[in-house]
Amino acid sequence: MTKVSVIVPVFNVEKYLEKCLNSLVNQTLDEVEILVINDGSTDGSQKIIDKFQQNFPQKIQSFTKENGGLSDARNFGLDKATGNYIGFVDSDDYVSENMFEEMIDLAEKHSAEMVICNLQKVDEMGKNTQQLTQIPHLPEGINLKENFDVFADLSYFACNKIFRKDLFNDLRFKKSRHFEDIELIPKLLLKCTTLAQTQSFYYQYLERTDSISKTHTLKGLDILKAVNDVSEDFKNSKYSGHKSTLKNFKILEGVYTFLAYSAFVKDEFVAEKLHNAYCEFVKENKITVREILFYRRFGKNYLLSLPLTKIIYYVLYFFGFNKLTQIFIKKI
Repeated sequence: MTKVSVIVPVFNVEKYLEKCLNSLVNQTLDEVEILVINDGSTDGSQKIIDKFQQNFPQKIQSFTKENGGLSDARNFGLDKATGNYIGFVDSDDYVSENMFEEMIDLAEKHSAEMVICNLQKVDEMGKNTQQLTQIPHLPEGINLKENFDVFADLSYFACNKIFRKDLFNDLRFKKSRHFEDIELIPKLLLKCTTLAQTQSFYYQYLERTDSISKTHTLKGLDILKAVNDVSEDFKNSKYSGHKSTLKNFKILEGVYTFLAYSAFVKDEFVAEKLHNAYCEFVKENKITVREILFYRRFGKNYLLSLPLTKIIYYVLYFFGFNKLTQIFIKKI
Protein backbone atom coordinates (compact mmCIF):
# COMPACT_ATOMS: atom_id res chain seq x y z
CA MET A 1 0.00 0.00 0.00
CA THR A 2 1.35 3.42 -0.98
CA LYS A 3 0.91 5.88 1.85
CA VAL A 4 2.33 8.97 0.13
CA SER A 5 2.72 9.95 -3.51
CA VAL A 6 5.37 12.67 -3.85
CA ILE A 7 5.01 14.71 -7.05
CA VAL A 8 8.20 16.33 -8.37
CA PRO A 9 7.80 18.58 -11.46
CA VAL A 10 11.10 18.99 -13.33
CA PHE A 11 12.09 21.71 -15.76
CA ASN A 12 15.76 22.40 -16.55
CA VAL A 13 17.14 21.79 -13.06
CA GLU A 14 20.07 19.47 -13.77
CA LYS A 15 22.22 21.46 -11.32
CA TYR A 16 19.91 20.72 -8.37
CA LEU A 17 17.90 17.62 -9.24
CA GLU A 18 20.24 14.94 -7.88
CA LYS A 19 20.22 16.45 -4.39
CA CYS A 20 16.43 16.65 -4.46
CA LEU A 21 15.95 13.03 -5.57
CA ASN A 22 18.56 11.74 -3.12
CA SER A 23 16.58 13.27 -0.28
CA LEU A 24 13.45 11.47 -1.50
CA VAL A 25 14.77 7.97 -2.25
CA ASN A 26 16.38 7.94 1.21
CA GLN A 27 13.14 8.61 3.07
CA THR A 28 12.66 6.44 6.17
CA LEU A 29 9.07 5.81 5.04
CA ASP A 30 8.98 2.72 2.83
CA GLU A 31 5.44 3.10 1.48
CA VAL A 32 6.22 6.07 -0.75
CA GLU A 33 6.13 6.55 -4.52
CA ILE A 34 8.04 9.38 -6.19
CA LEU A 35 6.43 10.66 -9.38
CA VAL A 36 9.01 12.64 -11.37
CA ILE A 37 7.34 14.67 -14.11
CA ASN A 38 9.76 15.98 -16.75
CA ASP A 39 7.88 19.02 -18.03
CA GLY A 40 9.72 19.42 -21.33
CA SER A 41 13.26 19.95 -20.01
CA THR A 42 15.94 20.72 -22.61
CA ASP A 43 18.97 20.19 -20.36
CA GLY A 44 20.35 16.98 -18.83
CA SER A 45 17.56 16.52 -16.28
CA GLN A 46 16.18 13.37 -17.95
CA LYS A 47 19.56 11.60 -17.72
CA ILE A 48 19.52 12.17 -13.96
CA ILE A 49 15.92 10.92 -13.74
CA ASP A 50 16.81 7.80 -15.75
CA LYS A 51 19.71 7.03 -13.43
CA PHE A 52 17.52 7.26 -10.33
CA GLN A 53 14.76 5.19 -11.90
CA GLN A 54 17.28 2.48 -12.78
CA ASN A 55 18.77 2.48 -9.27
CA PHE A 56 15.45 2.78 -7.42
CA PRO A 57 12.83 1.12 -9.66
CA GLN A 58 10.49 0.42 -6.73
CA LYS A 59 10.36 4.09 -5.72
CA ILE A 60 10.86 6.27 -8.79
CA GLN A 61 8.27 6.60 -11.55
CA SER A 62 9.33 8.74 -14.49
CA PHE A 63 7.02 10.61 -16.86
CA THR A 64 7.75 13.02 -19.70
CA LYS A 65 5.38 15.56 -21.19
CA GLU A 66 5.39 18.73 -23.24
CA ASN A 67 6.11 21.86 -21.27
CA GLY A 68 2.94 23.15 -19.63
CA GLY A 69 4.23 24.85 -16.53
CA LEU A 70 4.32 23.96 -12.84
CA SER A 71 0.55 23.66 -12.35
CA ASP A 72 0.13 21.41 -15.38
CA ALA A 73 2.95 19.12 -14.24
CA ARG A 74 1.51 18.86 -10.73
CA ASN A 75 -1.93 18.04 -12.14
CA PHE A 76 -0.36 15.37 -14.36
CA GLY A 77 1.16 13.83 -11.24
CA LEU A 78 -2.15 13.96 -9.38
CA ASP A 79 -3.76 11.92 -12.14
CA LYS A 80 -1.07 9.24 -11.79
CA ALA A 81 -0.79 9.15 -7.98
CA THR A 82 -1.95 6.08 -6.04
CA GLY A 83 -1.04 7.12 -2.48
CA ASN A 84 -3.47 7.84 0.32
CA TYR A 85 -1.76 11.21 0.73
CA ILE A 86 -0.15 13.61 -1.73
CA GLY A 87 3.04 15.62 -1.26
CA PHE A 88 4.75 18.13 -3.56
CA VAL A 89 8.49 18.79 -3.71
CA ASP A 90 10.01 21.34 -6.08
CA SER A 91 12.93 19.85 -7.99
CA ASP A 92 15.48 22.41 -6.81
CA ASP A 93 14.60 21.89 -3.13
CA TYR A 94 15.27 18.97 -0.79
CA VAL A 95 13.81 17.49 2.38
CA SER A 96 14.88 15.75 5.58
CA GLU A 97 14.94 11.95 5.39
CA ASN A 98 12.22 11.42 8.02
CA MET A 99 9.85 14.13 6.75
CA PHE A 100 7.19 11.91 5.21
CA GLU A 101 7.32 9.21 7.88
CA GLU A 102 6.56 11.67 10.66
CA MET A 103 3.93 13.51 8.66
CA ILE A 104 2.12 10.26 7.82
CA ASP A 105 2.30 9.23 11.48
CA LEU A 106 0.68 12.55 12.44
CA ALA A 107 -1.99 12.17 9.75
CA GLU A 108 -2.92 8.72 11.04
CA LYS A 109 -2.69 9.70 14.71
CA HIS A 110 -5.06 12.67 14.36
CA SER A 111 -7.11 11.52 11.32
CA ALA A 112 -5.96 14.73 9.69
CA GLU A 113 -6.71 15.65 6.10
CA MET A 114 -3.68 17.95 5.93
CA VAL A 115 -0.33 17.87 7.75
CA ILE A 116 2.12 20.77 7.87
CA CYS A 117 5.82 21.11 8.73
CA ASN A 118 8.10 24.11 9.06
CA LEU A 119 10.46 25.05 6.27
CA GLN A 120 13.60 27.08 5.90
CA LYS A 121 15.21 28.97 3.07
CA VAL A 122 18.74 27.93 2.13
CA ASP A 123 21.27 29.36 -0.30
CA GLU A 124 23.12 27.38 -2.96
CA MET A 125 25.81 26.45 -0.44
CA GLY A 126 23.17 24.89 1.83
CA LYS A 127 23.37 27.66 4.40
CA ASN A 128 20.15 28.45 6.24
CA THR A 129 19.10 32.02 5.43
CA GLN A 130 15.63 32.17 7.00
CA GLN A 131 13.43 29.91 9.09
CA LEU A 132 9.71 30.01 8.30
CA THR A 133 7.77 28.78 11.32
CA GLN A 134 4.20 27.89 10.38
CA ILE A 135 1.84 27.55 13.37
CA PRO A 136 3.86 28.12 16.55
CA HIS A 137 0.90 28.89 18.82
CA LEU A 138 -1.22 25.77 18.26
CA PRO A 139 -0.89 22.10 19.32
CA GLU A 140 0.08 19.10 17.20
CA GLY A 141 -3.53 18.25 16.35
CA ILE A 142 -5.76 21.15 15.30
CA ASN A 143 -9.56 21.08 15.21
CA LEU A 144 -10.39 23.67 12.56
CA LYS A 145 -13.83 24.42 13.93
CA GLU A 146 -12.26 25.53 17.21
CA ASN A 147 -9.16 27.17 15.69
CA PHE A 148 -10.29 28.57 12.37
CA ASP A 149 -8.11 31.67 12.75
CA VAL A 150 -5.37 29.45 11.34
CA PHE A 151 -6.94 30.00 7.90
CA ALA A 152 -5.62 33.58 7.98
CA ASP A 153 -2.29 32.66 9.58
CA LEU A 154 -0.97 29.92 7.33
CA SER A 155 1.63 30.33 4.61
CA TYR A 156 0.04 28.65 1.64
CA PHE A 157 3.00 26.74 0.24
CA ALA A 158 2.12 23.38 -1.30
CA CYS A 159 5.56 21.94 -0.65
CA ASN A 160 5.64 21.72 3.17
CA LYS A 161 2.36 19.81 3.47
CA ILE A 162 0.77 16.46 2.74
CA PHE A 163 -2.87 16.27 1.69
CA ARG A 164 -5.37 13.44 1.83
CA LYS A 165 -5.84 12.48 -1.79
CA ASP A 166 -9.63 12.86 -1.86
CA LEU A 167 -9.27 16.60 -1.23
CA PHE A 168 -8.30 16.85 -4.91
CA ASN A 169 -11.37 15.01 -6.22
CA ASP A 170 -12.85 18.18 -7.70
CA LEU A 171 -9.90 20.55 -7.45
CA ARG A 172 -6.71 21.08 -9.45
CA PHE A 173 -4.02 23.73 -9.83
CA LYS A 174 -5.01 26.35 -12.40
CA LYS A 175 -2.88 26.04 -15.51
CA SER A 176 -0.95 29.19 -16.48
CA ARG A 177 -1.87 30.81 -13.14
CA HIS A 178 1.05 32.17 -11.17
CA PHE A 179 0.92 31.97 -7.37
CA GLU A 180 -1.14 28.82 -7.88
CA ASP A 181 -0.54 27.71 -4.29
CA ILE A 182 -2.35 30.77 -2.90
CA GLU A 183 -5.33 29.90 -5.10
CA LEU A 184 -5.59 26.15 -4.45
CA ILE A 185 -4.23 25.33 -0.98
CA PRO A 186 -6.77 27.50 0.93
CA LYS A 187 -9.57 25.78 -1.03
CA LEU A 188 -8.23 22.41 0.10
CA LEU A 189 -8.10 23.62 3.69
CA LEU A 190 -11.75 24.69 3.50
CA LYS A 191 -12.62 21.03 2.90
CA CYS A 192 -10.72 19.90 6.00
CA THR A 193 -11.90 19.26 9.54
CA THR A 194 -8.59 18.44 11.22
CA LEU A 195 -5.02 19.55 10.64
CA ALA A 196 -1.83 18.19 12.18
CA GLN A 197 1.57 19.78 12.38
CA THR A 198 5.18 19.29 13.40
CA GLN A 199 7.46 22.14 14.38
CA SER A 200 10.41 20.40 12.70
CA PHE A 201 12.05 22.23 9.77
CA TYR A 202 11.84 19.37 7.31
CA TYR A 203 11.61 21.26 4.02
CA GLN A 204 14.65 23.08 2.58
CA TYR A 205 13.58 25.79 0.13
CA LEU A 206 16.40 26.85 -2.18
CA GLU A 207 16.70 30.53 -3.00
CA ARG A 208 18.28 30.40 -6.44
CA THR A 209 20.13 33.41 -7.79
CA ASP A 210 18.67 32.68 -11.24
CA SER A 211 15.12 32.00 -10.07
CA ILE A 212 12.28 33.27 -12.27
CA SER A 213 10.53 34.35 -9.05
CA LYS A 214 13.05 37.21 -8.92
CA THR A 215 11.42 38.71 -12.03
CA HIS A 216 8.58 40.95 -10.87
CA THR A 217 6.00 41.72 -13.56
CA LEU A 218 2.26 42.05 -14.07
CA LYS A 219 2.08 38.37 -13.12
CA GLY A 220 1.78 39.73 -9.58
CA LEU A 221 -1.86 40.48 -10.39
CA ASP A 222 -2.46 36.74 -10.11
CA ILE A 223 -2.10 37.09 -6.33
CA LEU A 224 -5.24 39.21 -6.20
CA LYS A 225 -7.03 36.88 -8.62
CA ALA A 226 -6.15 33.96 -6.35
CA VAL A 227 -7.49 35.75 -3.26
CA ASN A 228 -10.72 36.59 -5.06
CA ASP A 229 -11.14 32.96 -6.21
CA VAL A 230 -10.64 31.68 -2.67
CA SER A 231 -13.16 34.21 -1.38
CA GLU A 232 -15.82 32.80 -3.72
CA ASP A 233 -15.20 29.25 -2.48
CA PHE A 234 -15.24 30.50 1.10
CA LYS A 235 -18.83 31.71 0.72
CA ASN A 236 -19.97 28.15 -0.05
CA SER A 237 -17.84 26.39 2.56
CA LYS A 238 -18.78 25.08 6.00
CA TYR A 239 -16.75 27.96 7.46
CA SER A 240 -18.62 30.73 5.62
CA GLY A 241 -19.71 32.37 8.87
CA HIS A 242 -16.11 33.30 9.79
CA LYS A 243 -16.17 36.59 7.88
CA SER A 244 -13.52 38.30 10.02
CA THR A 245 -11.10 35.43 9.34
CA LEU A 246 -11.71 35.76 5.62
CA LYS A 247 -10.92 39.46 5.82
CA ASN A 248 -7.68 38.66 7.67
CA PHE A 249 -6.78 36.20 4.90
CA LYS A 250 -7.34 38.99 2.38
CA ILE A 251 -5.09 41.30 4.41
CA LEU A 252 -2.25 38.76 4.65
CA GLU A 253 -2.29 37.67 1.00
CA GLY A 254 -3.99 40.54 -0.84
CA VAL A 255 -2.17 43.30 1.03
CA TYR A 256 1.07 42.12 2.62
CA THR A 257 2.01 39.36 0.15
CA PHE A 258 0.94 41.46 -2.83
CA LEU A 259 2.88 44.54 -1.70
CA ALA A 260 5.94 42.45 -0.86
CA TYR A 261 5.91 41.37 -4.51
CA SER A 262 5.21 44.87 -5.79
CA ALA A 263 8.10 46.34 -3.82
CA PHE A 264 10.70 45.08 -6.27
CA VAL A 265 8.97 45.91 -9.54
CA LYS A 266 11.41 48.01 -11.56
CA ASP A 267 9.20 49.02 -14.49
CA GLU A 268 7.22 52.18 -13.67
CA PHE A 269 4.29 51.19 -15.90
CA VAL A 270 4.02 47.81 -14.16
CA ALA A 271 4.35 49.44 -10.74
CA GLU A 272 1.50 51.81 -11.53
CA LYS A 273 -0.72 48.97 -12.76
CA LEU A 274 -0.10 46.97 -9.59
CA HIS A 275 -0.72 50.00 -7.39
CA ASN A 276 -4.05 50.70 -9.10
CA ALA A 277 -5.07 47.06 -8.71
CA TYR A 278 -4.15 47.17 -5.02
CA CYS A 279 -6.25 50.33 -4.46
CA GLU A 280 -9.22 48.73 -6.20
CA PHE A 281 -8.79 45.53 -4.15
CA VAL A 282 -8.83 47.24 -0.75
CA LYS A 283 -11.75 49.43 -1.79
CA GLU A 284 -13.87 46.53 -3.04
CA ASN A 285 -13.15 44.52 0.09
CA LYS A 286 -13.64 47.49 2.44
CA ILE A 287 -10.23 46.99 4.04
CA THR A 288 -9.18 50.00 6.09
CA VAL A 289 -5.66 51.16 6.93
CA ARG A 290 -6.44 50.58 10.59
CA GLU A 291 -7.36 46.93 9.90
CA ILE A 292 -4.12 46.46 8.00
CA LEU A 293 -1.98 48.08 10.70
CA PHE A 294 -3.58 46.05 13.48
CA TYR A 295 -3.77 42.72 11.64
CA ARG A 296 -2.59 39.97 13.99
CA ARG A 297 -0.90 36.74 12.92
CA PHE A 298 -0.23 33.92 15.38
CA GLY A 299 -1.75 36.19 18.05
CA LYS A 300 0.79 38.99 17.49
CA ASN A 301 0.74 42.23 15.52
CA TYR A 302 2.08 41.20 12.13
CA LEU A 303 3.51 44.52 10.98
CA LEU A 304 5.54 44.99 14.17
CA SER A 305 6.99 41.48 13.81
CA LEU A 306 8.74 42.47 10.56
CA PRO A 307 12.25 43.94 10.15
CA LEU A 308 12.40 47.73 10.49
CA THR A 309 13.05 48.30 6.78
CA LYS A 310 9.87 46.41 5.88
CA ILE A 311 7.86 48.28 8.51
CA ILE A 312 8.98 51.60 7.00
CA TYR A 313 8.14 50.42 3.48
CA TYR A 314 4.64 49.28 4.41
CA VAL A 315 3.83 52.34 6.51
CA LEU A 316 4.90 54.65 3.68
CA TYR A 317 2.71 52.71 1.28
CA PHE A 318 -0.34 52.52 3.55
CA PHE A 319 -0.34 56.26 4.08
CA GLY A 320 -0.20 57.07 0.38
CA PHE A 321 3.51 57.64 -0.16
CA ASN A 322 3.87 54.82 -2.68
CA LYS A 323 6.23 56.87 -4.87
CA LEU A 324 8.62 57.22 -1.94
CA THR A 325 8.63 53.49 -1.38
CA GLN A 326 10.44 52.92 -4.70
CA ILE A 327 13.18 55.32 -3.66
CA PHE A 328 13.38 53.69 -0.25
CA ILE A 329 13.60 50.14 -1.67
CA LYS A 330 16.47 51.13 -3.98
CA LYS A 331 18.49 52.19 -0.95
CA ILE A 332 18.15 48.95 1.03
